[in-house]
Amino acid sequence: MRLHLPDEAATGALARALAIGQPAGAVVYLHGDLGAGKSTLARAWLRALGVSGTVRSPTYTLVERYPIGEGAEALHLDLYRIGDAGELEFLGLDETPAALWLVEWPERGAGMLPPPDLAVELAIAGAGRDARLSPRSGRGGDWLASPALGKLRSELQPLPEP
Repeated sequence: MRLHLPDEAATGALARALAIGQPAGAVVYLHGDLGAGKSTLARAWLRALGVSGTVRSPTYTLVERYPIGEGAEALHLDLYRIGDAGELEFLGLDETPAALWLVEWPERGAGMLPPPDLAVELAIAGAGRDARLSPRSGRGGDWLASPALGKLRSELQPLPEP
């Protein structure tokens, strides 16, 4: 699925639609150059899941944890600054039964992360962003077929598939 996101409000709408149909334990890899909107999407997604207060970028901490509901936790990782995937061992992530993983720069954690259900690629396009959502598991395919995403697709400008 490819969409044009003309502004931050459209990015927020995408985040809300993804949050609505999100399967338990979902793993999402966020791809894009610096400034492409990965953190903006993650922040809006966490807000859609009910996170209030400050939503910090994990640029320096590598991971931020957010409670979402009873006993559930969302993880937001930014792996841009790690030198080696082995550094993830020290974060204790393998012990975390997270309800959602949002991973920026996942290629830097190759082999140490759970496999993704969904990959989101963001690219700057004029004043907005282009988003490409690709399923990476059966759950990811079902997720992209959700009514909330279908409704959003009809509201935003879909882009042709390459």
